[in-house]
Amino acid sequence: MGSVNELEHKSLFRKEEEDATQAKAASLMEQGSLSLSFPEHATKSPKNSVLRSIKIVIFSNKLNMLLPFGPLAILVHYMIDSKGWVFLLSLIGITPLAERLGYATEQLAFYTGPTVGGLLNATFGNVTELIISIFALKNGMIRVVQLTLLGSILSNMLLVLGCAFFCGGLVFYQKDQVFDKGIAVVNSGLLLMAVMGILFPAVLHYTHSEVHAGSSEMALSRFSSCIMLIAYAAYLFFQLKSQSNSYSPLEEETNENEETCGEDEDPEISKWEAIIWLSILTAWVSLLSGYLVDAIEGASVSWNIPIAFISVILLPIVGNAAEHAGAIMFAMKDKLDLSLGVAIGSSIQISMFVVPFCVVIGWMMGEQMDLNFQLFETAMLFITVIVVAFFLQEGTSNYFKGLMLILCYLIVAASFFVHEDPHEG
Repeated sequence: MGSVNELEHKSLFRKEEEDATQAKAASLMEQGSLSLSFPEHATKSPKNSVLRSIKIVIFSNKLNMLLPFGPLAILVHYMIDSKGWVFLLSLIGITPLAERLGYATEQLAFYTGPTVGGLLNATFGNVTELIISIFALKNGMIRVVQLTLLGSILSNMLLVLGCAFFCGGLVFYQKDQVFDKGIAVVNSGLLLMAVMGILFPAVLHYTHSEVHAGSSEMALSRFSSCIMLIAYAAYLFFQLKSQSNSYSPLEEETNENEETCGEDEDPEISKWEAIIWLSILTAWVSLLSGYLVDAIEGASVSWNIPIAFISVILLPIVGNAAEHAGAIMFAMKDKLDLSLGVAIGSSIQISMFVVPFCVVIGWMMGEQMDLNFQLFETAMLFITVIVVAFFLQEGTSNYFKGLMLILCYLIVAASFFVHEDPHEG
């Protein structure tokens, strides 16, 4: 009897020990440190040949039928030198590249975990705008930089988010879709901080209250840009470290859907293939962006369309192609938190990182890039952020809210079509 009791005691002790080990392993795996230790959750890295990799990335998507327009734009530039055609062809040629950048980033995210993957997605989702902005800065086209980045923020907040709400609301028309209200409020606060940084230099300029005329505005812009970069770095730390548990529902939802999705949950290309494709696509976007920026002014003259409309409306639609498709897809799967992460997260990154980063880069280049986006553009941004913040405060969405955001974007587009930028003259 004694030996039987000892055996029972040992088996119970072992069971408790195993349960504790499994619990500890599960908590570590949630933090991403043991994601490769367990075969049931391990990411299978496919081994593709070069031809198969090209087939997967280039020939698997119908949008890639637009890829030949890129080389065609370069040919037209050297043979005919028609600025309008060069701009149109390079604009069409960049569209599938922006989408493929999003795809390659998603593939890389399989190996980095959901949190870092979301950050990578937002970063490479905005790499098109960043490259176009740097080329425009090199050419001294400061207004094009300001208007393109402003247009990207407006496009993400109104058009991308509006289409996501609208499409998701049509699929789930019998109920309101729900998202995390707390994260939405924090994001709205960050967007308002970005508006503050862009608003004050414009107010200083138009009230003629500078201590040193001409230099105070630039000094304020550069100081505010550095503060905004620090705030964005703090936001990343807060998102990745302090609030890592806020991503656990997303991870649980992903794990629940693994069985139903099956093959869709496995990456199609390996980690190094994804990195190589990201490098190739970024280089190709850089090349086409050079021709695109050179042709903007010529296209504006030949088409008789204001540069402000081209910069604020046409360029961001191309740059946001990946975000647009991703946000709608997530909303139609009832994953509104991911849709908000793509649309609002991208707006935050542009306003809190790309805009101040361009000011700092312009400072290094000797260009007078500042945060004074002029009165009309600053007012447009301020009203847009307020409208979106009101739509997000309830933590619910439906197709009506989406339709309202899309209609707001149409008003913005019409406003820039009839707006003559004073700097064009």
